[in-house]
Amino acid sequence: MTIRQPTHTPYDGSSKLFTIGLKPLELERWIEVDEFLLPHLAEKRRLYAEIPEKVFVEEHGTRDAQQEVLDLLSAYLPAKYPESHRAAGSTVEVIGLEGAVDEPPSGLREAPLFRASLLVQEDLILMRRGGNGWRLAAGSLCFPSSWSLLEKFGKPLQEIHAPVPGFGPGTRPADLINRMFDGLQGQAVERFNWSIQADDALNHPLYSAQRIDRATNRPTRFADGDINAHAFIRVERQTLRKLPVSRDILFTIRIHLDPLSVLARHADRIALAASFAEQLNALDQAQLDYKGLTADRDRLVGYLAQMAKGA
Repeated sequence: MTIRQPTHTPYDGSSKLFTIGLKPLELERWIEVDEFLLPHLAEKRRLYAEIPEKVFVEEHGTRDAQQEVLDLLSAYLPAKYPESHRAAGSTVEVIGLEGAVDEPPSGLREAPLFRASLLVQEDLILMRRGGNGWRLAAGSLCFPSSWSLLEKFGKPLQEIHAPVPGFGPGTRPADLINRMFDGLQGQAVERFNWSIQADDALNHPLYSAQRIDRATNRPTRFADGDINAHAFIRVERQTLRKLPVSRDILFTIRIHLDPLSVLARHADRIALAASFAEQLNALDQAQLDYKGLTADRDRLVGYLAQMAKGA
């Protein structure tokens, strides 16, 4: 993986974990494209070929809304990113993937959301309003952060968020999220989520298996305690945008992966490491369990504390 400065650092205190944290988003900044576009799209194509039923779902009657997403992206991408996307008839193609042949299972090629998903690094989720609130009606989720598209398909928001501490059915955050979805109009919003994982895998449907550290004889994700070699910061940039015709909501999720060690070379490394450690220390037991950090939180905090001291 190419080592570079992080694109986003929400662990600086600007986006606290287990908060809603929605902020206005200018549509000009809706989709992100970087130097990993082609390898990320190649990974999507591999997943579509190997496990299509796990990374794409759709309800009957969502194709018009899916087409709306494809149309929006076809207009947006060549204008915003002419160096990576160009118009091709009524749609758009990714420069460098011209003539690439995709052979998804029968029926998937005709799904506009499938075609849209192979234009961007983001995962694309369609939420539709029904009697039980906003439900997951269609989606391309190639890069999940420890959740399953099949398990969430067709479920309303309050059930989707049931495993999240403090966000389950009947909680104030669950009610607020539903009201925010209802109130979303022409504007877009964004939020960030972040976690730590023990590899650089984009497709991360489950927490990394824990191993026994030989030095401490305790379970850990990080073999032999080598956090510097194995820990990656997983940042999710999420956006919400209500589609103008269908009135469905498009939820996008863009994954950024950075080695934890990259913070040591950041100009603001002391402040970033201190904030990161402080937020990890603030997580309660249920939150640690949900993030899969129960066994490793203290070790991570110690590593970051040393960095914050300039060590």
